[in-house]
Amino acid sequence: MQCLFCDIIEKKRPSRIIYEDDHAVAFEDINPQAPVHTLIVPKKHISTNLEITDADNWLIGHLFQIANSVARSKGIAENGFRLVMNCNRGAGQTVFHIHLHVLGGRLMHWPPG
Repeated sequence: MQCLFCDIIEKKRPSRIIYEDDHAVAFEDINPQAPVHTLIVPKKHISTNLEITDADNWLIGHLFQIANSVARSKGIAENGFRLVMNCNRGAGQTVFHIHLHVLGGRLMHWPPG
């Protein structure tokens, strides 16, 4: 099965990558929902949050550390930003490869949905 994010990780599809290391990649969302909307994706394919195992705990923590770095570099850390990770279609997950959304640069309303 073809995975859009795996294709981006493997450089088979273009994207505006802003960060990459051996375990993750961060790139700009093609349909931004805020002035800053960056996706952080592990290079390991994990379809949904429900498939995260104890062995992946360090990887999930790493994604959050990258999110902090992205927020600082984009100038949204001090004013505030939102982190979102959807799980399954009913929650809005459209690409079944876990990813963390970093959203900021505008007032975030509550409730979000």
